[in-house]
Parts: sequence; C-alpha cells; structure tokens
Amino acid sequence: MYVPIGTIDKYKSTEGWKDFLYIEEGSGGNTTTEPTKCEKPTISYKNGLLTFNCATEGAECQSTIIDTDIKSYSGNEVQLGVTYEISVYATKVGYENSETATATLCWIDVEPKTDGIENGVAHVKANAILIQTDNGQINITGTNDGTKIYVYGIDGQQIGSSMSYDGQASINTNLQSGSVAIIKIGDRSVKVVIQ
Repeated sequence: MYVPIGTIDKYKSTEGWKDFLYIEEGSGGNTTTEPTKCEKPTISYKNGLLTFNCATEGAECQSTIIDTDIKSYSGNEVQLGVTYEISVYATKVGYENSETATATLCWIDVEPKTDGIENGVAHVKANAILIQTDNGQINITGTNDGTKIYVYGIDGQQIGSSMSYDGQASINTNLQSGSVAIIKIGDRSVKVVIQ
C-alpha cells in the first residue's frame, strides 16, 4: 500500500492500516514527489461561535479544546479564569496535514463585582478574548479599546506592552516557541504557551 509522504508512521500504528504487509510512502512509481501540504488554519471567535478556516479548498479542520478551569480544589476560594486552550490542524485526502494553529480563548470580566449567587445563577458581563501566538508575535482580539496589555516572562520580567485599538492589539516579543508568557489584560492575567 502506498501512502502520502510523511504519513507512514501514522499508518503503521493505526488499527486496520497497520495490518498491511507492505506500506510504502509515495505513489508507487514516483516516490520523490512531495505531497501538497494543507494551509495552516486560522482561528476566530465571534458571538459565541469558535470558527476554523483553511485556505486549502475542501480541507477539514481537526481541533482539540482543553478547559484548564475544570479541576478540583481544596480551600475557601477558587479563582476562575474560564480559559480554553485551542489547537487545530487541517487535513485532506492526498494532502499532508497542515501545521497546527493554536489560541487561548478566555473571558475577562467587564463588571466583575457580583455579590453572591441567587437562585443558582450569577450573571457577569465579560469580554471573550482570543490570544494567538506565532514566532514570538502575540495577537489579541476582543479587548475594549484603550485597554493596557502587558506581556511578562515566567521570571516576572516585562517583555512587551501595547494598548488595544479597534478591539485588538499586537505585541512583538523575543519569546521562543515553547516559552510561557503571562499576559496581563487590564487587571486580569492569562498564562499562554508561545507557538
């Protein structure tokens, strides 16, 4: 069986496919042709809907969303940040999978003062903030205009800052892929991993 270049390990470890006696990369006669790679998808959020788009026609996005707030706590207070870590890549038959796009989606309280919870429901006005990183560039959308934004390294040193305009801000940093940054948006902080 001939499989797309760069996918042989996936086929050799997947039930059903791994049972083939011979698995080779390529198209049979010409194994030097590189498959086309799907374009890296984009991530956006608006009106309660998380959307993934890929410029490769017919590509399907595969996503993973992790909620870091769902945990057990012991103590009298729990700080909730309502944060989702999102990763997505695009696939298409005959194409190599795209690079993975990542983002952090969180809600920043606009009016955080809520006295008690009545009838089991508390209403808190909040902005949905989407944070995306790429090669040290941090892009933030969903903020109120004029919001001050600061970026700190894990050591507490300020690395960059900006003020949001037209609901967004961009900050160039020297952070490498895999580094952790603390982004302070107004008076709330969010931890993100740089991609």
